This record gives sequence, C-alpha cells and structure tokens, in this order.
Amino acid sequence: MTSRRTPKLDRAQVVDTALTLLNEAGLDGLTLRAIAARLDVKAPALYWYFKDKQALLDEMATEMMRRMTAEAGPTAGDWREAYLTAMRTLRAQLLRYRDGAKVYSGARFTDTSYAAGLESSMRLLTEAGFSPAAAARAWYTAYSYTVGFVIEEQSMGPNPFDGDEGYDLDARAERLAAHPLAAEAGRVMFQDFDRGFEEGLAAVLAGVEATLLA
Repeated sequence: MTSRRTPKLDRAQVVDTALTLLNEAGLDGLTLRAIAARLDVKAPALYWYFKDKQALLDEMATEMMRRMTAEAGPTAGDWREAYLTAMRTLRAQLLRYRDGAKVYSGARFTDTSYAAGLESSMRLLTEAGFSPAAAARAWYTAYSYTVGFVIEEQSMGPNPFDGDEGYDLDARAERLAAHPLAAEAGRVMFQDFDRGFEEGLAAVLAGVEATLLA
C-alpha cells in the first residue's frame, strides 16, 4: 500500500490560506480545523507553526500590515495630509478582509515590519512641532478611531463578501419612533460609511491639532 505523503507547509502558506478562509467564512468560521482541511493536513500539523489560534491571528494581522506597508508611499510633506492618508490607507486595507478590523484589533505584531513606517510618521510629526509624547498620542488617537470605525462598519454596513445589505434602518427607525433624534441618528451612523469616516477623521485631526500641537 502506498503511503500518503504529507504536503510540505510553511508559515506563509498557512497564513495566506487563513486570510482566504477569513473572507469566505468570517472570523467566527475561521478555525484551525477548517484551515487544515483546506491545506489537506491534520489540524495538529498547524501547531508546528502556531501554538494557538491567537498566535495565528497575530501573524495574520502582521501579514496585513506587511502588505499595507509595501503599498504605502513614503511619509513626507505636510503632516496633516500624511496623517489623513495613513488612516485612509489603513481603513482600505482592513476592508479588504472580512472582519479584517477585528483580526487587526489588539493583535501583537510578530516582527518589526511596521517600525520603519511608524518611525517615519513620528519624525514627521515631531518636525512639525509635536513633542514625542504628543506625536505618539496624536497617531494612536487616529489609529484607534480608524480601527474602531471599521469594526463597526464591517458589523453594521453592507457586507460585500456575502451580499448582506447591512442594518435595516427603516426597521430601526420604527422601533425608535418615540425617540426621533435617536432614530434619525442611525441614518448618519449606519450608512454612507465613506462620508462618515472622512467627517470623523477630520474631527480627529482638528482636535489633535488644537490640543496636542505645541
């Protein structure tokens, strides 16, 4: 009887497969068993590369960061435009993946591929007059806004991966008929996410400039 040969794997192959499955099944459906089945191996084989699912998620987030960094241009010019561009790029990258922001949020990067870009951004801000501490706070405020916004966007808005149309705002308004301002707020918060992101980001930029720039 001919023995079945186990396919040779590496970390990159596992992560690439995991990102593909993420788009198909979402974060809740992403399991080591499902990844192993797609790779035609037994689930325990994956533990050679990742000790648990969180370790895999950390590597997935790091790979998302690597791809974003590879596509991003140099951080230069006016700090305001660079600040806005970086957050727009982050949002676009997260939206490429189903539940991308949830995977990215709280991840601990597995290498320092992010460091050069962050260093460049911090230098641009400090050269514009921010103290090092203020530059870090300014950057993290916009970063947190962007990741949080995309988590809500991917949870409440139309889902391009399965065709879901998103939150039924008419039904929401009917439930909140006794609270007209709250009902109308939903039409601002849960539709036209491109506009909503830009308006919120502009408010973050204005606040950062007003409170953190020396």
